[in-house]
Amino acid sequence: MQAQEIIRLEKYLRSTFRLDTIEVRQRPQKDDSAEVYIGDEFIGVMYRDDEDDELSYSFSMAILEFDLPD
Repeated sequence: MQAQEIIRLEKYLRSTFRLDTIEVRQRPQKDDSAEVYIGDEFIGVMYRDDEDDELSYSFSMAILEFDLPD
């Protein structure tokens, strides 16, 4: 993903989730996705999909059972 694209995604996530500590970071060896963090904690991956002349993004976040409250 390009830097401008990452900035736009980060602004969108911050606005949508009302959380200024969300960061979207470029992945070192991938150009079709970016990593999403809250502070220093990795929370998921944002994927870019530009098939069929339509650009979209999907966010994938795994939630581990031991992270859930009792």
